[in-house]
Amino acid sequence: MKLKVTLEDGSSGSYQITPKIEVDFEKYVGGGFAKTLRDQEKQEHVYFLAWLCLKAAGQTVKPFENGFLDTLSLVELELDDPNG
Repeated sequence: MKLKVTLEDGSSGSYQITPKIEVDFEKYVGGGFAKTLRDQEKQEHVYFLAWLCLKAAGQTVKPFENGFLDTLSLVELELDDPNG
């Protein structure tokens, strides 16, 4: 699974959700990665994943709770194609 993140400045990128990002996400939400995304369907979780992905890619990001959301334009989940 990947995230496509588009920032307010027009820049965008596609980021792999790595095992470390999954574990950091689980610590934040207090539950399993797939179950939380499936059962709760909260955009906050998608945006938090974007924050984790950008940080893991070495980008300087504002704190999640203080300014990061203002830098986002669009975040899209890119599911892996099971057919190749």
